[in-house]
Amino acid sequence: MFQNYLEAEKLINHTKDEISFEKILVMGLGQLGLPVAKYVKEKGFDVYGYDNNPLVVENAERQYGIKKVDNFRDIDVFLICISTHREDDISSPQVDGLLAITRKIAKEATNGKLVSIESTVPRGTTRKMFEILEHRFHVVHAPHRWYALEEDLHGVNQLRVIGGVCDCCLRTGIRFYDGVDHGVEKEDLGYYSGNKSYRSLGIPMYSVSTVELAELSKIVENADRYLQIAFAEDLYMFCKANGISFTELRDAVNTKWNVNILEPRDGIGGHCIPKDTRMFLESSEIKSKILMSAQEVDKDYRKYIEGLVKDVNKINR
Repeated sequence: MFQNYLEAEKLINHTKDEISFEKILVMGLGQLGLPVAKYVKEKGFDVYGYDNNPLVVENAERQYGIKKVDNFRDIDVFLICISTHREDDISSPQVDGLLAITRKIAKEATNGKLVSIESTVPRGTTRKMFEILEHRFHVVHAPHRWYALEEDLHGVNQLRVIGGVCDCCLRTGIRFYDGVDHGVEKEDLGYYSGNKSYRSLGIPMYSVSTVELAELSKIVENADRYLQIAFAEDLYMFCKANGISFTELRDAVNTKWNVNILEPRDGIGGHCIPKDTRMFLESSEIKSKILMSAQEVDKDYRKYIEGLVKDVNKINR
């Protein structure tokens, strides 16, 4: 499966079971990174924080005990949680910052450590990072499913997907996240066969066979959510055009066990769902027609809502 990376596996697999998970560096202390750093600290690890904004790092240290990092040499695990959108357009994907961070790790960190990308990335990004790291690190993609509005239910520690660039990368990543070494059938590379428990974050992981599948899993999750919201918007406009109560229709339809029509609000906002949907559309030369139609529905719905607001403002004058 990873035939092109056998030499890389041999190079970084010398660490085998001796690799330790003591010093953890969370890179990016924003909306995702800070909760991740807090969770890792709660699990008893020695946690450090890195961010382009020094004030953010100082705040994390002062309020939560997330220490500043002096250098990368002694770091065992790099958790990358930086934004992957353009600063001037949050719905547009951009991985320049992610690649810059990767170059910094390649230059300053010690070989054989674990690099986990928790940021949402386009297909092919993780393997590109592995190339920048010169095949000297264990690299996995473990996209987050953390949800700020329902952190108690959907926090850092919920089940998530993980994929590795190589088999040894995947094994190392699973060990760090869920604490179990499941072993692999590659005795020629010196792998440990069998199960063994390790100190970990205690997060259940669902492993996939390629890192590209892990990348796609996240953007497809959000693309699916985009479709759900867009259909609710479309249905809402249908109801208004035909004198039907959307709320009553929605409540009636949602009594069926496998139906859950959402409630449309101000359009599909935020940066995650629109950005990640664009990532999915850009992941292939064959574009998803249904997603492109959903984008048109959202545009029409926004115009419709804007028209309603203008009409209300005229009445109130």
